Amino acid sequence: MSRRGSVLHIRTHWLLLGLALLCSLVLFIYLLECAPQTDGNASLPGFVGENYGKEYYQALLQEQEEHYQTRATSLKRQIAQLKQELQEMSEKMRSLQEKKNIGANGIGYQGNKEQAPSDLLEFLHSQIDKAEVSIGAKLPSEYGVIPFESFTLMKVFQLEMGLTRHPEEKPVRKDKRDELVEVIEAGLEVINNPDEDDEQEDEEGPLGEKLIFNENDFIEGYYRTEKDKGTQYELFFKKEDLMEYRHVTLFRPFGPLMKVKSEAIDITRSVINIIVPLAERTEAFAQFMQNFRDVCIHQDKRIHLTVVYFGKEGLSKVKSILESVTRLASSTW
Repeated sequence: MSRRGSVLHIRTHWLLLGLALLCSLVLFIYLLECAPQTDGNASLPGFVGENYGKEYYQALLQEQEEHYQTRATSLKRQIAQLKQELQEMSEKMRSLQEKKNIGANGIGYQGNKEQAPSDLLEFLHSQIDKAEVSIGAKLPSEYGVIPFESFTLMKVFQLEMGLTRHPEEKPVRKDKRDELVEVIEAGLEVINNPDEDDEQEDEEGPLGEKLIFNENDFIEGYYRTEKDKGTQYELFFKKEDLMEYRHVTLFRPFGPLMKVKSEAIDITRSVINIIVPLAERTEAFAQFMQNFRDVCIHQDKRIHLTVVYFGKEGLSKVKSILESVTRLASSTW
């Protein structure tokens, strides 16, 4: 009896296991039949019925590029506005500082019985009116013409060659560099932010943004200085894609003379230093020392003489002349 129950139990176990496998197989077949079929030619989002292709990626790249260009144009415009506001604030601070300095130390110089104008701005405008900027002047001859000198971003072409003995040079001196850089920046400010009375129309770039000039658009400039009035600058700018030049005329007027200090100098203990370079010519040097003894030593003993001799020929004679004069001068003291 117990054996029959055991066989029945085993059969029941295998039957349940078979039913479980059958249900699993049916469920698996059902899932395979109900799953969505994949197609290699599925359409892209945004392009219904079209396949992934070259046109889609080109359109996507163009859209991104337009977005970045628009963003860059907006940032450039904001930067230009911030620069303009910063320059306006700097000019206001500079004008306030100049007014403060003039109020503290400014004393107009009365030259040729003419009182300097109390209003500095009026005086500066009068300097522009008197200079050869907008109108010419009658000159007695061609020697009275004040020539222009030209310059670029890197070099200055000067008529008076100075110590370099070369008409073309880089502006080595810091004050000259700062002057030309300041002039170019002022010219850019005039072009990029024109006044209402300027004969200049705002031009737009290829993306519709405001056309902004920079220092790379500077071609060349000319300047000349009238010693009693100021310095005139003629600046020329040009962009590569424009068929016109921008010409800006600037003038830096000289202000009235300002008193810095007035003092008395005590010369009772001052020593005059004389340096004489010499090579040979011992006879001329002997005559010079005779005059030096009669004029400088006998009349004013606050003299120190230094002789710089080049070469060896005649050096012993020069030394003997100096020793002779020194002995005579010591005996008179």
